[in-house]
Amino acid sequence: MTVGIEKIEELLGADSKKLLEHKCTTISSDSLHLPGSDFVDRVFCASDRTIPVLRNLQSIYNAGRLAGTGYISILPVDQGIEHSAGASFAPNPIYFDPENIVKLAIEGGCNAVASTLGGLGIVARKYAHKIPFIVKVNHNEFLSYPNSYDQIMFADVEQAAEMGAAAIGATIYFGSDESKRQIIEVSEAFKYAHKLGLATILWCYTRNSAFKKDGVDYHVSADLTGQANHLGVTIEADIIKQKLPENNGGFNAINFGKTHKDVYAKLTTEHPIDLTRYQVANCYMGRAGLINSGGASSGDTDLAEAVKTAVINKRAGGMGLISGRKAFQRPMDEGAALLHAIQDVYLCKDVTIA
Repeated sequence: MTVGIEKIEELLGADSKKLLEHKCTTISSDSLHLPGSDFVDRVFCASDRTIPVLRNLQSIYNAGRLAGTGYISILPVDQGIEHSAGASFAPNPIYFDPENIVKLAIEGGCNAVASTLGGLGIVARKYAHKIPFIVKVNHNEFLSYPNSYDQIMFADVEQAAEMGAAAIGATIYFGSDESKRQIIEVSEAFKYAHKLGLATILWCYTRNSAFKKDGVDYHVSADLTGQANHLGVTIEADIIKQKLPENNGGFNAINFGKTHKDVYAKLTTEHPIDLTRYQVANCYMGRAGLINSGGASSGDTDLAEAVKTAVINKRAGGMGLISGRKAFQRPMDEGAALLHAIQDVYLCKDVTIA
C-alpha cells in the first residue's frame, strides 16, 4: 500500500510548496530521457551494451516495489569498510551478519542490494536469484594510520559474475591525487563487466581538500558534481550515484578548471531541483540514470530528509535513491518503512517532473 500526496506534503513540512510546486525554467524536461517502464528499450537498446547487460539492467528495473516504473531504490551497505564495522553496525548489531542486510533489502522492497564481495558472496546461493546483487568492487580502507582517502580494488569482476550478480559498483574520487589511477582501474573493470554481461554503477564523488573554501564545502556543488557525473558516463557507467547538490559555483570559487557563465546564469538557479537537474543533464540528459544519496543517519529527522531527497531527485528527472545508513541503523521494521516511504514518492503520480 502506498501513501498519497498528503503524507508526502506532511513530511516535507515548510518545504512542501517550494518543492512540489516548483517549475524548472533552466533545462527543459523535454530535453531529458526520463525514467519509465520502457527505459531499457528506449535508451539502452540503441547503445553498445550486450544482450546480457540489457537483461541484467531490466532485472534491476523489474524488482521490488518500484518494478515496472523505471525508478530504482537500492540498499547499499559497504560502510563496514568505509567507516569501520563498529561505527556502522554498533547501533544495530544484527547487520554484522550480511544475511540481514539482504533481508532488509527484500523486506524494504528494494530493486537491488549493493554490498561487498564477502558480504554478498557468503549468502549468494541463497539470495542471488531472489534480489539483484550489486557487488561493490572497490573501497576506501580506513584501518591504515594515518587515514588516507583512496579507492582500492577489493574484488574482481569475475567474482561478481560467478556469484550471479546483476551489476558491479565502484567509486572514483574525482579531483584526488589518486583519481587518474582510479579512473583507469574502474574503466577497465566496467569494460570487463559489460563483456561478462553485468551492468555498471559508479559512485561519482569529488575529493580534494581544496574543494572547501571560506567555510563552504564545494564537494557538493552542482557544477563540480555535474562534471564528475559527466566523467562517469564517459567510462560507460549505466547508472550514476551522486550526492545531492547543496550549493554551486565550485569552479569559480576555487578558481580552477573550465566552466561557462551560462552554467550559472541560464542552466542553474539556487533551487535544489534546478541544481539536481544540472546533475541529470551531465548524465547524457538522463540516458544514464541519476540516483542520489540518502545521506547519513541523523535520527528523528531521517524519514523527512529521505522523502525530501526523493522528491528533489524525482522532480529533477532523476531515477531514484540509494539509501543505506538511514535504513540499517535502526530496527529492521523501521528501516523497511523508511525505504517504503522513499519508494512511495516515486509511486505517487502527484509528484511530477518539474
